[in-house]
Amino acid sequence: MSLFDALGFHWDRCAVPAAIPVYTVERTCFHFQRMLAEFVWDAGVLEGNPVTFVEVKTLLDGVTVGGRKIADQEQILNLAESSRYLLRLVRSGNFVLNKTTFTGLHQLVARNEALEWGHFRGEGAEWHYTPDVGLGEHGRHTPLPAVKGGANLDEMFRRGVDALNEVVPNAFEKGAAFFLFGTLQQFFFDGNKRASRSMMNGVLMSAGMDAISIPAGKAQEFNEKMVRFYRYHDASEMMQFLLDCHPEAQRIRELKSAQ
Repeated sequence: MSLFDALGFHWDRCAVPAAIPVYTVERTCFHFQRMLAEFVWDAGVLEGNPVTFVEVKTLLDGVTVGGRKIADQEQILNLAESSRYLLRLVRSGNFVLNKTTFTGLHQLVARNEALEWGHFRGEGAEWHYTPDVGLGEHGRHTPLPAVKGGANLDEMFRRGVDALNEVVPNAFEKGAAFFLFGTLQQFFFDGNKRASRSMMNGVLMSAGMDAISIPAGKAQEFNEKMVRFYRYHDASEMMQFLLDCHPEAQRIRELKSAQ
């Protein structure tokens, strides 16, 4: 089975830059930790969370904020906890692109928000319901159905990860492809983008590359491009978008043009 068949989408692999700045793992983790409030706030905005950046910093300092729904505050705290867990995995050398890591991150990021959390659809008590993704005037994206035991999703995940590990040595390409893989196939009832983005950043930081946050100011652009990705299963545009969100995007463009 080819890489694209295993993942369920395709992209222009020749357009992915080979030269991306690489540092020590400790340096990339330090940068991620220093930018934690921005990463959490950006992720919250993508979910429609109204908590402000200043309020995010207050919550990360362990202080509650008034006038906000408990659910909104809990989502921010879940994002922070899952980010810190990701940091611990990367720093200790225990981050692995596998199901255990993926479900462990989901366990934290979607706690008390998803219908079930910490396992794939169908592996828990609920297996009659299959969620879909609204695409506005373009209808809905429906992933594989939830089945009792979740064997179909488990097999799809195994094939996709095996293909990425065997065929894609470039950490940026591998991480970005996994983010889109998890988002498209909807392994969980909710929280797929958040958990998949954490996995992407785990791949990047483990390779000495800076993590990527999708800026709050690009939320609309992100959503528009994701709709096209869901419709056409062409990830080329999203790959470029993620690259443009990289902290050193300008330097990467300069390195690519110099090749």
